[in-house]
Amino acid sequence: MLDLLYIHWNVDPVLFHIGPLSIRWYSLLFVSGFIFGYYIFRSFFRREGVSETLLDPLLYTMLICVVLGARLGHCIFYDPQYYFGSWQGFLEVFQPWKGGLASHGGAIGIVIGLIWYANKYGRKEGIDFWWLADRLVIIVGFAGACIRLGNFFNSEIYGYHTSLPWGVIFERSGDPLPKHPTMLYEALCYVILGLVLLYLYRHKLSKVYRGEFLGIFITFCFGCRALLEFTKEPSVTLFHIGDVVINMGHMLSIPFIIAGIVIWVWAHRRKCPSEIQRAIKTKTNSLHK
Repeated sequence: MLDLLYIHWNVDPVLFHIGPLSIRWYSLLFVSGFIFGYYIFRSFFRREGVSETLLDPLLYTMLICVVLGARLGHCIFYDPQYYFGSWQGFLEVFQPWKGGLASHGGAIGIVIGLIWYANKYGRKEGIDFWWLADRLVIIVGFAGACIRLGNFFNSEIYGYHTSLPWGVIFERSGDPLPKHPTMLYEALCYVILGLVLLYLYRHKLSKVYRGEFLGIFITFCFGCRALLEFTKEPSVTLFHIGDVVINMGHMLSIPFIIAGIVIWVWAHRRKCPSEIQRAIKTKTNSLHK
């Protein structure tokens, strides 16, 4: 009778087939995050007078850096012995469709991509790394939720056994016990964080300093990630503190949390306006007309 309280999840991760090609829910949701992000970023460019011709290079840069960073992060952080211990494993480094993308590696890839993009394209428009990062993290919140929803369709990254009524029995895993749907917890956190930052952008942009969006996002994103790791079955266990398992996800989150706090404090001390100066001048001139 109690089993009826739990959610039974047995959805096929493949949405449909086109001949020999399989279109998976995960792939569709992953790409959807970039598509939605493109149009949201376009609204940022239009609001602040940045040329829309820079959107396509930004999309391509982020797509390449996220995939490469997330894949390399998984291979380096979680299973280096397999991926760099044999030719077979090394060849799979370049086959992300076989599974294994790490959000921490994706974050590092984003930072590298934004630095390159800002130096190549941003100077002519008066935008820098901090301006780009502040707006990109709003999109990352929603895109991250799409990716975690894709993990749900794949029946992966779930948590420990739970007796809570929203526990999910992932039937495809062959485990009859209900688990924490940790990936849905993360998706909810990302959506809430994205909505809060979007509200601040829409209504409080003139009162926010450059770099502050980034600091807020990193602090709370990886803070939530570290807390939710306690509900997740660890892929790599590092050590125990009593009955508490400390895994690789915890250790990788700590530097990001510290970095987020440092950036947040630095942004307040620097007090550089979040809006680009050209946009501020245009608004000021329009008020005097």
